[in-house]
Amino acid sequence: MHVVETTDSTNADVVRHVTEAPGEWPHLSLLLTTDQRAGRGRLDRSWVTPPGTALAVSVVVDGHGLPIASRGWIPLIAGAAMTRAVREQVRGTGHSADLKWPNDVLLDGGKVCGILAEVVPGRPDIVVVGSGVNTRMPRTDLPVETATSFEAVGLECDEDRLLADYLHALHEQLSALIAAGGDAAASGVLGEVESLCSTIGSDVAVSLPGDEMLRGRAQRIDHDGRLVVVQDGEFESAVSAGDVVHVR
Repeated sequence: MHVVETTDSTNADVVRHVTEAPGEWPHLSLLLTTDQRAGRGRLDRSWVTPPGTALAVSVVVDGHGLPIASRGWIPLIAGAAMTRAVREQVRGTGHSADLKWPNDVLLDGGKVCGILAEVVPGRPDIVVVGSGVNTRMPRTDLPVETATSFEAVGLECDEDRLLADYLHALHEQLSALIAAGGDAAASGVLGEVESLCSTIGSDVAVSLPGDEMLRGRAQRIDHDGRLVVVQDGEFESAVSAGDVVHVR
């Protein structure tokens, strides 16, 4: 574990470190800060938070034991692992934590954590998984109405335990997928992700590349990690990338 007081982007730092000194950054090594100044989300969206209000952590995942076709499960596994960690934080409090496909973590329906996975250029077996968790962020500092934080719902986050639980679940599910030769169903990974995912069974609107919109009922996640959406009760579409909104 490498802890820094501040940085522009933990993902960018780890990608650079893995490129320059790969031997010093093995599987599940990580960089952590509570002051990230120029973080990025999906589609190059900015992710900036006031110092001390959120955890930014980037983890090295060595995927050489996984078939290339199965590596798309890495971001989903990360989302499920963080969902499990957040659930441990809210156990017995009356609050809820769920996964929104593919890897947003929801606390009482608001986004408390976003995840971005990036392949290291020139090292296709290595994936850097970055997570940003809103811990001490006051409601007035939340960037959008759909975001939330532990503090905003009246909870105090045990950050050490959250990180430990996240890494334990991440290691457990990655190991299971590798042991099963990349078979998400046989490894239990598919079932684990589906069991945590509140998108399943919800009416959704999915913004697709090219400004297309897909509306229907999210029915399941397929063996490739894609979200299967049923339109008009009969037409199935498998979505591999897109922004999902739960209609209800």
